Amino acid sequence: MACFCHIFCLIPKLYVSDHGDEVLENCEKNVDLNAEIFHGKASVHVRELDWKDSWPPQEENTSPSKGRYSWTQSEIEELKKASLLLAADVIYSDDLTDAFFSILKKLMLDNPEKVLYLAMEKRYNFSLDDLDVVANGYSHFRSYLITEQADDAGCKQLDSASEPFFVGEQIDLRYIPCYVRNYNRGNDVELWKIKLNHKALS
Repeated sequence: MACFCHIFCLIPKLYVSDHGDEVLENCEKNVDLNAEIFHGKASVHVRELDWKDSWPPQEENTSPSKGRYSWTQSEIEELKKASLLLAADVIYSDDLTDAFFSILKKLMLDNPEKVLYLAMEKRYNFSLDDLDVVANGYSHFRSYLITEQADDAGCKQLDSASEPFFVGEQIDLRYIPCYVRNYNRGNDVELWKIKLNHKALS
């Protein structure tokens, strides 16, 4: 997983999370390298978040003695108030996608108005079942989302399903500037706006 793969924003405080000490150390270096961007207006904290672990962490796992990347109880409470979540390049295997949406649901239930912006690139692999190169991981990702209209990618209609718990809206990248030189996004890069499906909660 890349650094800055999921960021929780509570201006003037940001939480950058990933999993594994080596990866988290790299995240910390990236934060230091980009510190001038914030001009002292926001503080950035690197914290460990394993999607397969329980959330919120058990109290015995929130002590500073557990490591400098551990969440404190006060940070967990602050995170509940966050309104914006950012994630990039987090869709890999189906089991990790399941874990991602499981913890996303818990995070969003703390504040149902939370919004996630998720950037991803379709990953193609040869499938023996299909005898073709397909993006199975992408199809599994889309199965977690509902949209206002059904489409050929597997999203369910908003008014006909009590599940899943998420409403997805794909954002047209033609209206998003690209600031990286000599970079071609291609047709497999997508940006999604994801919220809780309030109908599923009622």
